[in-house]
Amino acid sequence: MDTVDQENSRPDPEEIKELLQENTIPHPSADPSDTEDGARGLDFLYDIPLQVSVEVGRSKILLKDLLKMGEGYVIELDKLAGEPLDLYVNSKLIARGEAVMVGEKFGIRLTDVVSTADRIENLG
Repeated sequence: MDTVDQENSRPDPEEIKELLQENTIPHPSADPSDTEDGARGLDFLYDIPLQVSVEVGRSKILLKDLLKMGEGYVIELDKLAGEPLDLYVNSKLIARGEAVMVGEKFGIRLTDVVSTADRIENLG
């Protein structure tokens, strides 16, 4: 009986790059009439939910300081005012940007997007 190595169960980043460049994924049960070449596009991935977060900055604090926290407590962050915010998708850095107002809500205007190759390389 063959055992599957957990580390090898993830796709190789090179394979992912090739798939994204081709924009098609062959599927054994795909109906040949789905596309001209019989392969299914990446459309089936579009409905996968992703966790998106924006990081203003970071700080390390002691437990005793955490327990002292109350309304009005200020935590100093490692970023300077005006520095770009970091945009993470599923805990992976995807882009940097600046805070904007969208009506009554905050948003982020992307100013620097991590290259596709770097994003794929950091998937693991």
